[in-house]
Amino acid sequence: MNRLLAVLLLWGCAAWVCAAETPTCKGKFLNPLTDICWSCLFPISLGGAPLATLGKQEDIDNPPSPLCSCGTNPSIGLSIGFWEPARQIEVVRKPYCLVSLGGLDLSLGLRAPEAARFTRAEGDGDGGGFYQAHVYANPVLSWLEVVTDFPCLEKGSVDLLYLTELDPLWNDDELALILNPEAVLFANPVAVAACAADCVAASTGFGLRSLFWCAGCQGGMYPLNGHVPYHLGGVRSAALISQRLLAKLHRELLAWGWHGQAGLCGPYFLPIMDKTAYKTQLTYPIPNTAQDNGRCCQPFGRSTVLWGAGKEFPVGGEDFSFLLFRKRNCCVGY
Repeated sequence: MNRLLAVLLLWGCAAWVCAAETPTCKGKFLNPLTDICWSCLFPISLGGAPLATLGKQEDIDNPPSPLCSCGTNPSIGLSIGFWEPARQIEVVRKPYCLVSLGGLDLSLGLRAPEAARFTRAEGDGDGGGFYQAHVYANPVLSWLEVVTDFPCLEKGSVDLLYLTELDPLWNDDELALILNPEAVLFANPVAVAACAADCVAASTGFGLRSLFWCAGCQGGMYPLNGHVPYHLGGVRSAALISQRLLAKLHRELLAWGWHGQAGLCGPYFLPIMDKTAYKTQLTYPIPNTAQDNGRCCQPFGRSTVLWGAGKEFPVGGEDFSFLLFRKRNCCVGY
């Protein structure tokens, strides 16, 4: 009897270890009716004046004039500003796990490091982490046909754009310096301390454009890869990874600017991401659709203490997906 109990105990421990070492792959498709906070589209502006608002949605400056012109032979139009849901970013533990496609396991036969959490030798209780991430094109307003014949919306359907598993720079700090050599300038106590101001600004509005090396309350933007120096919760780490991946895409010229005076006539190169041009909404594992002070979208860098509470749970709730709302200024009539 004792031997049988010992065998069962060992078998149970082995099964638990295997389960712990092999992350699960779960997810769900985005439901536009229940999983999206549509108030994040607002405010809609005409020139520098709000045209439509809903709740206390935050906004950045818009081109002041309601009239605009584009083209070699100038075409006059109206300057419209709004927040367009156009991208989706997911942060996962298991390589090739497509959370936003219902938990599809896209096994390509190419090995990639799994997510991990590290403890420090000094035993101070702080540990690091590592995650993979994916980017989707998801122009929700276009494929839902919410507004027809509106030239300022990105056309298309859901499409997988970027897999960090196929990026050799995502798991190597030294290789990442190829894209961001300026990171060595900000690896000092003074630059890190300045991020406290970015955290305060992001928690009350938008982060500070001038502190481009800071990710607000999530810490530092560099290195532009999947390594998190301090893992203080899955939501916080996922928010940091999302910022870094988008900053990386801007540096690789795979993501462009769509806002401001320069964006009225189309997208433009923006190799250093303007973090004030984005708001995110958590859509998985628990959609963040509840209004917090009239808002359910968060600018990059905002503290996750309030809006991220209760959004993570074991096994099925340790991967995360964010719908990305980007600021769009457009010359309608061009």
